[in-house]
Amino acid sequence: MAPKIGVFPASGSLATSIINHLLRLVPASELLLIARYPDKFAHLSRDGATIRYADYDEPESLKKVFDGVGVLMLVSYASFEIEHRVEAHKRAVDSAVRSNVQQIFYSSLAFGGDLSTTSVAHVMGAHLATEEYLANLNPGYFFNYTAIREGIYSESFPIYTAWFDPSDPASPPNNEITIPHDGSGPGVAWAKRDELGEATAKMIISYVKNPEGFPYVNRVVLLSGPREVSLKETVEVLGRATGKDLRIREISVEDYAALPQIRDRHMYHGRDLAVEWASAWEGIRRGETAVTTAVLEKWLDREPEEYESTIEKFIRGQ
Repeated sequence: MAPKIGVFPASGSLATSIINHLLRLVPASELLLIARYPDKFAHLSRDGATIRYADYDEPESLKKVFDGVGVLMLVSYASFEIEHRVEAHKRAVDSAVRSNVQQIFYSSLAFGGDLSTTSVAHVMGAHLATEEYLANLNPGYFFNYTAIREGIYSESFPIYTAWFDPSDPASPPNNEITIPHDGSGPGVAWAKRDELGEATAKMIISYVKNPEGFPYVNRVVLLSGPREVSLKETVEVLGRATGKDLRIREISVEDYAALPQIRDRHMYHGRDLAVEWASAWEGIRRGETAVTTAVLEKWLDREPEEYESTIEKFIRGQ
């Protein structure tokens, strides 16, 4: 039986997009999808996909789960802890190597500037450690890897705007986005999530068809949006889309962590990481998310969607 394209975890927004685009390029029978809730993929099982159970937090479930996978899309653990997240990634990578997976694609994040190996953003810590682990695990002998720094999702604006909720008439209070940043540049090269999924799927298939010709073997690659957008402009775009006169008011990190709408949004395994999360704005301030490349456009074979267009469609969809 020919090796399959594996996706783990197969749930989640990015994984769902990648799978949808893979299905436009190859038959379902070429996919092996691994998830905590396999029943969600019963329809794809009927179409010929292989469905298995595994959970990052259940090490035993990872044993042999990647058997039969030739190319694995490893989607990062859904958290922004560092130690717990890195250990989860390492277990999955080790299991994949033991199962003779030939190529691991890893979904990293677009902090760190122009492929830097450092970042002030806590959210990037686990990604950098995972990239380093992949690079030092004898790639080219045991396996190959590509770490894709997926652009900051356009649709993830609530995380960077103190959880502004377009569907709530009272959000934000006094039309003020209260964050530890004044809104000036450098900003964020926002990227539409589904375009990232599409480009990632096309990269996977390109590798499957021609491993020797794939340009990002044992490398890190950045998929960014088409242009840098300051947080001030980001908020103005959100204001136009919602009909609100939104503005940024800069507050301290401590005041951000104490905002009533934050509640337990940054709680992971019993730890409140709101202060650690706030280091993302320092990363933005230092230009870590402002780098743009033409890589996304290359794999889409068209110009990526502009931030304002994505936001308008997203708000209308809500």
